[in-house]
Amino acid sequence: MPNNKLFTAIKLTTATVALGVAGQAAAIGFNAGDTTVDIYGYARLNASYDIDEDISRSSGTRSGDFSKVNTGAAEDDEVSGHFGADAVQSRLGVRTTLPNDLKITVEGDFRTSTSTVRLRHAFGQYKNWILGQTWSNHTAFTGATSVLEFDGVAGNAGLYSRSTQVRYTTGGLSLSAEDSKASITDGTAAVGTKQSIPTFTARYTGKSGPLAFSTSALMQQVGYDTGTEDDAAMGFAVFGSAKFNVTDTVSIQGNVNYTDGANGYLWRSGTNYYGEDAYLDADGNVETITGYSANLGTSIKAGPGTFNAVYGMTTMDWDDAVDDGLAVGDKHETNTNAFVNYQWSPVQSVNLGVQYGYFEVEKVNGDEGDASRVMFAAQYNF
Repeated sequence: MPNNKLFTAIKLTTATVALGVAGQAAAIGFNAGDTTVDIYGYARLNASYDIDEDISRSSGTRSGDFSKVNTGAAEDDEVSGHFGADAVQSRLGVRTTLPNDLKITVEGDFRTSTSTVRLRHAFGQYKNWILGQTWSNHTAFTGATSVLEFDGVAGNAGLYSRSTQVRYTTGGLSLSAEDSKASITDGTAAVGTKQSIPTFTARYTGKSGPLAFSTSALMQQVGYDTGTEDDAAMGFAVFGSAKFNVTDTVSIQGNVNYTDGANGYLWRSGTNYYGEDAYLDADGNVETITGYSANLGTSIKAGPGTFNAVYGMTTMDWDDAVDDGLAVGDKHETNTNAFVNYQWSPVQSVNLGVQYGYFEVEKVNGDEGDASRVMFAAQYNF
């Protein structure tokens, strides 16, 4: 990316998955010899109340987990009313700029089962090149609607997470070679994968008047090799992401995704985060699985803050696997969630938000289930 576009994207990401305001805007800066150092981050409280059943992630941030939504007969065993709170989303990052314009960023948070530091970003940037771990190039925040859920909305654009990569950017075009996310199932368990090439991505981002947009495509290898059996197939994914400012106070934004053999880049698919890319048939052949997703939201400035509402869904097509006799009835076919929230900043560098969320799961065997929850968040930025 151009020199300051990556940091703009990181700020926007904080806005998207946090409280709608860039947490790094007030970074603490100082000089160490010829090197400029910026320290940024935030302290954050997340609190949730699960109305129907406890679907909060056990690893923290109080995000709703599709895998914990009871379906079918299990819904009769639901125990309602679960409260929890934590501060593990709190974040700390350091950016340094050397005299030769080399920029280095290292950032972490505490979203682990032991509350130790989890690495989010670790990369170097020189002119048009980025090498290291940062947001996948097959990701866009252009059409994202701000929610309190750290894990975001089903149907967001691309991976919506970070990947180890080499990236080159010129103008609005970014090209990358990234660590593979490929996964294969035999219907009951994961199959060890073997990739001989990285995942290749190409993304273009632009703006025209009140419309901002981003589109991306990727290609990856999905394969395995046991020493006695092996096969491979090519997977691909595409997305479109856009935001339209209707007025100075109202925007409409959304995303659409299509995948074939690349559901690792179909956000909130599968059990919770991303689904399998392919399955093995009875002859040991790799058969790719298709998927698609979309979401649509709006943001309306009102009073001291902003109302946000968004609906998203993701679907995987397991029909071929069923026809081939695989026992995939318990797999998630469709995940849906929707959020309505209000976010405001009572004083500089402090952001608050309240939210209602709804989660729904439909499995391949037809079992369905849903759950509702409310959240509160307080974020203190520096």
